Amino acid sequence: MNLIWLIGSLLLASVSCLNTHRHLWKKITESLNTKNVREPHNKLYSLPMDDNGKFELKWTPLFNEEKVVFLLKAQLSKKSWIGIGFSDYGNLTGSDLCFYWEDWRGRGHMQDTRVLENGTLVVDDQQDCEGFQYSRHNNSLLLTFTRKWITCDPKDYKIEDGTVHVTYVTGPGPLFSLDGINVKDENHGFQRTRLLQVNGDEQEDSQYFDVLSNNAVIPPKETTYWCRVQKIPEVFKDKHHVIQFEANIQAENEGVVHHIEVFYCEVAETANLPLYSGPCDGTERPQTTQACKRVIAAWAMGAGPFSYPKEAGQTFGGSSFSRYIMLEVHYNNPRLKKGIVDNSGIRLYYTKKLRKHDAGIIELGLEYTDKMAIPPLQEEFVLSGYCVPECTAVGLPQNGITVFGSQLHTHLTGKRVMTRHIRNGRELPPLNQDLHYSPHFQEIRLLREPVNVLPGDSLITSCWYDTTHRKNVTLGGFSISDEMCVNYIHYYPKADLEVCKSSVSDQKLNDYFEFINSWEDQPTDTSRAISENYRAISWTPLRAKLLDDFYTHSAISMQCNKSDGNRFPGVWEGMNNVWPKLQVLDEDTNCEG
Repeated sequence: MNLIWLIGSLLLASVSCLNTHRHLWKKITESLNTKNVREPHNKLYSLPMDDNGKFELKWTPLFNEEKVVFLLKAQLSKKSWIGIGFSDYGNLTGSDLCFYWEDWRGRGHMQDTRVLENGTLVVDDQQDCEGFQYSRHNNSLLLTFTRKWITCDPKDYKIEDGTVHVTYVTGPGPLFSLDGINVKDENHGFQRTRLLQVNGDEQEDSQYFDVLSNNAVIPPKETTYWCRVQKIPEVFKDKHHVIQFEANIQAENEGVVHHIEVFYCEVAETANLPLYSGPCDGTERPQTTQACKRVIAAWAMGAGPFSYPKEAGQTFGGSSFSRYIMLEVHYNNPRLKKGIVDNSGIRLYYTKKLRKHDAGIIELGLEYTDKMAIPPLQEEFVLSGYCVPECTAVGLPQNGITVFGSQLHTHLTGKRVMTRHIRNGRELPPLNQDLHYSPHFQEIRLLREPVNVLPGDSLITSCWYDTTHRKNVTLGGFSISDEMCVNYIHYYPKADLEVCKSSVSDQKLNDYFEFINSWEDQPTDTSRAISENYRAISWTPLRAKLLDDFYTHSAISMQCNKSDGNRFPGVWEGMNNVWPKLQVLDEDTNCEG
């Protein structure tokens, strides 16, 4: 049965047969979660669009048809209008909206529109908001429509596999038409999600335990990162496999819990850590808890459960496993509400029945070092970290590894991330990419198709940064105001290789500081700390371009490390940096003419 026909039929039938709008919503959502949907990846996902529960978006991706079916439930006074759609990074101006409005007779319409830079609404010549149906019950509005991933209209947003900024705007009606309507000052907002979600395998024979924030008192400020260090249950003195994790959000706080991560504390099994609970950047946070930094689970608003393949599981517990983990919750409280107490976290599903393979995590990208820096006032500056063929050759098993998940990671200035995959000099499809990346939406994502990485393959992780609002250089490092460029790939079978990252060669960096001193008359001195030298430079567009050229062509230093932190045998300093030209691979549009 065609899914779009099913939704439309349910809407029309339900309006006449059901007494309330609430029943209609329940009927449609239940239908989308039944076997009427034949495609293996289809599932209904949900996203609260605001923090007061007035707007809720549900959707299901149709992978075979390359469409998304949307269901929007809104508390909206009669004859009011709402536009819902997409923009590059959440801006209302420049957004592509499916716009619902009512005329003076109360009849509903939907049109494909875009918002100009001055806030004026323009109706597209090509209409791509398809399958529109709606129902009203008092101030409750339910509407459904479909949207192709790629419409072949150059003015439309391309729905890609990565972060999508879902944007909305509402205002009072009725309207006679949309021509000339200015929406810039109307109520609007956005949420980030991955529309093209992929379902994992169904899990069986598992138990779970919750890693929760435990009555965290959220301060009345927009952004709070809350950390809680805790001991794992005694059952994990024996080795288990974690096979799935998902969010466990306190119902009334769904609008303020933005993303969550669980970190493994890399300390000895016999070590004792303080059970700190408080702001992650709090001055009272014990320094010893900084050892809790290896990601083992991550969720972001709009994400579904993350399931391991049936043949693999993440090792959790055992004789060499430390007893501590740390929960980190990002709270987004733009209304500055007081008195929020939260008990949200992540639910980890585990089994004592070990699977065929231990899953592993490899860190790709750049070292956490101030040798890498981003000049200020850059709209787009690129840094790349290399996992060279010499490292994968000694670190991976003969038949390679199967990568099934990936978490891309930067700090606050990251705007795009990609990991390229090169074999024998030929570029394969990206291992993962996010062309509208946001550091505020970080999740471990199942890949649509697992990727086989062989010994001798190269993996190059590149990050694009925007420092237009920073007055001085941004350095690589651990602080939130520093930067990172990392891809944590999840794979099986577990190999000895755990870190495959690079930075520029120490000697070449000294050469650069000497050059910038001699030819640009900058007060750099190789006897000073690296950070001091970068900060001493008075950055101009020319000097930023020189730094970019230096990074592109400089020899590199490799961290080709085992799980115990030691490097594999080899010469890893001063390695050549010669790779195919960096490019952003676009989706195949299949748009002819």
